Parts: sequence; C-alpha cells; structure tokens
Amino acid sequence: MSLFKSASLVSLLTLASRITGLVRELLMASTFGASALTDAFNVAFRIPNLLRRLFAEGAFSQAFVPVLAGVREKEGDAATRQMVDQIATVLAWALTATCVLGVAGAPVLVWAMASGLKQSPDGFEAAVFMTRWMFPYIAFMSFVALSAGILNTWKRFAVPAATPVLLNVAMITAAYWGAPWFKSLGIQPIYAMAGGVLLGGALQLGVQIPVLLRLGMMPRIRLRWSSLKTAWNHPGTRRVTTLMLPALLGVSVAQISLLINTQIASHLATGSVSWLTYADRLMEFPTAMLGVALGVVLLPQLAAAKAAEDAQRYSNLLDWGLRLVVLLAVPCAVALLTFAKPLVAVLYHYGAFTAADVQQTTGALMGYGAGLIGLIAIKVLAPGFYARQDIRTPVKIAVVVLLLTQLMNLLFVPYLAHAGLALAIGIGAMVNALWLLIGLLRRGAYTPTPGWARFALQVVAASALMSVFLMWSAAHFNWLGFEGQLLQRVGLLALCVVGAALVYFLSLTVAGLKLRQFVRK
Repeated sequence: MSLFKSASLVSLLTLASRITGLVRELLMASTFGASALTDAFNVAFRIPNLLRRLFAEGAFSQAFVPVLAGVREKEGDAATRQMVDQIATVLAWALTATCVLGVAGAPVLVWAMASGLKQSPDGFEAAVFMTRWMFPYIAFMSFVALSAGILNTWKRFAVPAATPVLLNVAMITAAYWGAPWFKSLGIQPIYAMAGGVLLGGALQLGVQIPVLLRLGMMPRIRLRWSSLKTAWNHPGTRRVTTLMLPALLGVSVAQISLLINTQIASHLATGSVSWLTYADRLMEFPTAMLGVALGVVLLPQLAAAKAAEDAQRYSNLLDWGLRLVVLLAVPCAVALLTFAKPLVAVLYHYGAFTAADVQQTTGALMGYGAGLIGLIAIKVLAPGFYARQDIRTPVKIAVVVLLLTQLMNLLFVPYLAHAGLALAIGIGAMVNALWLLIGLLRRGAYTPTPGWARFALQVVAASALMSVFLMWSAAHFNWLGFEGQLLQRVGLLALCVVGAALVYFLSLTVAGLKLRQFVRK
C-alpha cells in the first residue's frame, strides 16, 4: 500500500472519529451548555487525558515505536515479540500504581489543574468525584497505545485509527440516554459522562485484542515480582525507558502549558474552560485528520529507513509529508481565520449554547487557527527526530517554546481573555515547527526536493482566492438566525465548505499543480 493510501485510510477513519466526537460535543453543548459543572467535567477529563498523553500516545509511543521498528528490522519477529512481552509487564505494574495514587489524590490533582473551581464548591466536588471515576481510563488507553504501536509497525493502520470512535459512541450514549436517566434518579446528570469515558476506554482496548491475536503479537503480562525484575532488565525495556525520560519531559512541557492555561482560564469568566474545549474539539478535525494521520504512518517508516541507513528514503519521506502539510493545512488555517463563526454557530448553537457562547468560542477557534500550520507540521517534523532516537532536541525546543508561550499569555490574556490563551498556543506551535525544521536541515537529515518555491506560491494564491469566497459567505448569511432550522443551516454550511474546496483545488489545477505527485509508493 502506498504512503498516500495508508495516510488516507487513517485520515478517513480519523474523520469518522472526529465526526462522532463533534456529535458528542454538540450533545454536551445542547444538554449542559457552558457552566461550572461542564467546567468541572472538562477539568476532570483533562486529568486522565494529561496522563494518557504522558504514558500513552505521548512519551511512551515516541520511545516505543522507533525501538520496536528497529528491533523488527534488525532482529526479526521473535525478538520483537519477546520485547513486547517484557515492556507490557513493566507497563502494567506502572499503571496499577499510577491509578491507585490518582484515585487517592484526586482532590490535589483537581486543585492543581483548576484551583479556580474552588469559587464554586459544587463544581470542585463534582470534578473530584468524576476524576476518581475516570482515572482508570489511563490504564485502558496506555495499553491501547501499546497495541497501536504494534499494529502500526505491522502496517495494520485501520483498527488503531478507528478505535477512538468507540469512546465517542460511549460518551454520546451517556449524554443522550445516561444523563436523562441519572436525572430521573436524582443523580447529577453530568456524572453520566464519567461513566461513558470509562466504558469507551474499555471498548477501545477490547477491539484491538483480536487483531493482536491474529498477528501472534498479543502481549503476555507477568504479574510476579520476579517477572517484573526480568522485564525491567530486558535490553528493549531499558532502551525504551531511556528514551522515555527526555520524551516524558517533552510531553510534560506541553501538558504543563495546558495545565497553566486551564488554571488561568478557571480564573476568567465562567465558561472559559468550556469555550476553549469546544474550540479545541473543532481544531482536532484538521490536526488529527492530517497531522496525526501523517505521524502515525511516517514514524515507523522513518524508523525503518533510519535502521536500514537509507538516508535518501528518510529525507524523501519527510519532504512528502511536509508538502502534504502545506497543501492541506494552509487552506484549513485560512478557513478557520475567515469562517470560524459560521462553523461554531452551525455546530454548537443549540439548546443551552447561547449566541454569547458562539462569540466566545469563535475567538478561541481563531486563536488556535493562527497556529494550525505549526500544530500539524510538528506531527511530521518531530517524528523525524524520534525515528533517529533523538528525543532530546525536540524537548529542548519545547521547553523554550513553553516559556515563550507563557510570556505571550502575559501580553494577550489581559486584552483577549481566553482567546489570548489559544493565540499564544498557536504562535508557540509555529515557532516550535520552524525550529524543528531548521534542526533537521542543519543536521543534513532533510534535504528539500526542487520546486518548493513554486509549490508554495501556488498554494498561497489558491488559498487567497478561497479566503475571498469564505469571507463573503461568512458576511452574507445570518448564521445565528437559523435557530430551529437544522437542515437549512447544515446544508448551507456544507455548500460553503464544498464551494471553498472547489475554489481551492480548481485554482491549484489552473496554476499547474499536479496533485497526482502526492500519491507515491
């Protein structure tokens, strides 16, 4: 299968995940609105998500996948299977301890994440309660990440890309049926969402097990103390844990930034945490469909090319990924900056979600949109370092960018409130991506192929034409005036999006860009 087809498959499945995720957010917005209790749920959900990004698709995946691909390339499947068993054993012990400590220390974690919730005692207590219920989610998702790393290395991309849909389905069920049922029982309805998260984590792990069994790669976990010592001393485990330490710091930097931003938002107007969360969910469409899809496909391929010492293939893989980023991320960023309000209004303006909430979420979305290209490019550039088992360089860059982001918060938040937090993240991502790119160029790891200047000019010109169409569409229709007309507003949004895509790709074709060049083996 070509890289383009693999990335397209992951992207399509990720699109299904994001669509169901959007339905989930729409249901939550219309059912619960933006209140102290929704802030409490979002804070509680962020705590296991923060650790998930540390243990699962963050530091663990960054260290595990390159080592796994390298061992398979050099030593074969038998040695790879043994390494997976040992790493799974260590992971199981670490997660058990983490979950016990997390449940016991939930009040401290909630206070550290959002002390501003103390202004609403009910909100703080609700956040603590939901954190305790959702904390085991981190254990499910860490083993999902282990399974996904194995399956992606074996080029089985479909199941790992599709599993997030199950979390969304579980949370949709919780919002649609669980919340009313809890209310009828006299239980706070928002608590149903915590149950949905836990169920979703279990379902995501469950669907990966049959595929691992068919591949003969189902991890065998040993729970004896002597087995833990043996697993810890395995060379593969030592290599992964050695790489995890700087990766953990790197991912921690991003999560510290999120922690600080959540802390700041919790002290702003009520609903600020929720407005940022709703905007972030929309940002996940382009970042996940393109950035995550490319990262998933490229990392094992880059690691294999590096293990085989094929420098030309390594550079060509990066070049192909970056060209796709420019081709698709630039028009997406333009769309978010010029068409944010219609997107937010059509997708969220229902039930308890007011016109004021639309306006506030729009500001946050535009802030994120300013850095969309950087957010997606990082997903291609960082694996360029991880595949070389160089995690320290991205970490150093991330630390400096964290400091820069917080300085920008001091400048932006007094004037833009929560939208200033989003803008600081966006600009920080652009700086991060540019720094990573310079690092790869200076090392000689990446050599751009000819034709970049002409390609960039074609993309910018086509995006400019598209922006004119989107600005006209945003101003010409009263997007807040379609209450009670769901089909009309969704249909009009679809027409505008399709029209913008046609303007963009037709302009590229007229400019002489051949899109077939991106479909390669």
